[in-house]
Amino acid sequence: MNIQMVDLRAQVAALRDDLDAAIAEVLSSGAFVRGPFVQRFEEQLGAYYGGAHVLGVGNGTDALQLAYMAAGIGPGDDVIMPAFTFFATAEAAALLGATPVFVDIDPRTFNLDPTLIEAAITPRTRAIVPVHLFGQSADMDLILEIAERHDLAVIEDAAQAVGARYKGRRVGLMGDAGCLSFYPSKNLGAYGDGGACLSTNLAMDGTLRRLANHGSERKYHNTHIGINSRLDALQAAILSVKLPHLDAWTAARQDTADRYDAHFADLDWVTQPYRAPYADHVFHQYTLRVPADARDALAAHLRAQGIPTMVYYPVPLHRLPVFEPLNMAEGSLPETERAAREVLSLPMHPELTADQIGFIAETIAVFAETYTPVAA
Repeated sequence: MNIQMVDLRAQVAALRDDLDAAIAEVLSSGAFVRGPFVQRFEEQLGAYYGGAHVLGVGNGTDALQLAYMAAGIGPGDDVIMPAFTFFATAEAAALLGATPVFVDIDPRTFNLDPTLIEAAITPRTRAIVPVHLFGQSADMDLILEIAERHDLAVIEDAAQAVGARYKGRRVGLMGDAGCLSFYPSKNLGAYGDGGACLSTNLAMDGTLRRLANHGSERKYHNTHIGINSRLDALQAAILSVKLPHLDAWTAARQDTADRYDAHFADLDWVTQPYRAPYADHVFHQYTLRVPADARDALAAHLRAQGIPTMVYYPVPLHRLPVFEPLNMAEGSLPETERAAREVLSLPMHPELTADQIGFIAETIAVFAETYTPVAA
C-alpha cells in the first residue's frame, strides 16, 4: 500500500486538464510577474475571505517579514510568540533586529497560551504573534483584548490554517495582518513557493504593497526601504485552479480526522488532536500525542510498514543554538518542551482512502499490543 504524508501526484492527476489549461494561458500571455493572473487570484482569495485585501508574495516567510515591517517592528523591539512553531515565525522578526519573546503553549491546542502573555510584556514589546498551528485557531479574544489594552500590533501566522475559523471568523483577519503560506504541502498549496498577506484595512494593504515592491509606490519612486517579494503568475494561475476545491478538501481532511479519532478511541496512551469549541479545525496536520518513551519506536514501527510520519517540531525554538543568547534554560517552557517530546503527525491529505486510514490504524494497534506505558 502506497501511503504518502501528502500526495501531490494524486492531486495533480485529478486537476490535470484545468492545470494544463491555466499554465498554457500564462505561457501564451507572456505576463509572468505581477499582472492579471496574480490580480485575479488576489481578488478570488479576497472574496473567499469575505472581501479582505490580499497581497500575493513570494512565500510565507516573506509574508511574515512584510507584516512585521508594516507594523513598524524593528531593532530593540520585543515580539511575543510561541516557541512551538516553524522557525520562520521568529526568524522574520530577528531579521528586522527585533527579539522573539517566547511564551508557553496551551498543551491541548499547541497554540500560544493567552493567559501567559501579559507577564511577558515589557516597555519594548511591539507585537503579539499568535500561530494557528496545525490548522486550528489560537484563542484570539483574550489576545486581542491584551493587545488593545497595551497598544500592541497583532500579526496572525496563519500559514497552516488557510480557511480556518475562530468563532465564525476567518483566521488571519482579526489582527493587523494575517500571513499565509502556499508551500506545496499546505491545504492550499502552489506547485512552487508562494504566500500572501491578508488585511481588512486599506492603509495596511497599501503599506504592505509598497514594502513588497522595494518600498515603491510607483516605478523609480521609493518612499521606504522594502524588499522584493512577488507571487509569480504561474503559481497564481495554479492557485486559482485549486481555490474552488479548498472547502471540499477541508471537509475531506476533517472526515479523515474523524476516522482516525474513531480508530484511536480505545488507545488510552494516545491523545487525539483536541478540537477547541471556538475553532473550526482544518487539519493541516493530524498530530497525536504519545508518551515520549514510545514515540520513536512507534514511528519506526510505522515506517517499517511503509507508513511515513513526521515530528513537528522536535526542537522548540527557544532551545535552538541560534537563540542561545536569550538564555532560556531547559524547563523554561515546560508545555512546549513536553509537546516536542510527544507529538507525532500521521499522513493527512484529502486523497487518503478509508482503506489507507484503516491500515495506519491497524498498524498502530499492532504496536499497542506490545507497548507497555512506563508508570508515571
